[in-house]
Amino acid sequence: MQPVEINAGTWYLRALRADERITDVPALSLLQVDDPTAYVAAAERDWESETRFVWAICIPTTGELIALIGLTSDGSSGRLWGEARDGYDEALDAAIGPVSRFAEGALDLAVEQPFSRGIG
Repeated sequence: MQPVEINAGTWYLRALRADERITDVPALSLLQVDDPTAYVAAAERDWESETRFVWAICIPTTGELIALIGLTSDGSSGRLWGEARDGYDEALDAAIGPVSRFAEGALDLAVEQPFSRGIG
């Protein structure tokens, strides 16, 4: 599957990027991701295999990653997880509903509760 962008009200969700136009590597470092470049590459592979779906939660006007949300699938159910940069918990909270609806509607996955903080 190709990454799907999601509108989450004030925020928008997009696939992680590390290219000449946009790089999420510095923001992922702020979220304590050990090897941000490898993390972006793994996220791309996981979208293709439909096992893990990771979105950058971004400021619409700049595209800056302020939080990360993901959905890990076992084929029939999904686990939501995420982490926000300091001061951006509201953006992460706003993304939970839209990503849950994507999981249920587009992927036919039952989303397990509760939401877990952290990087998956």
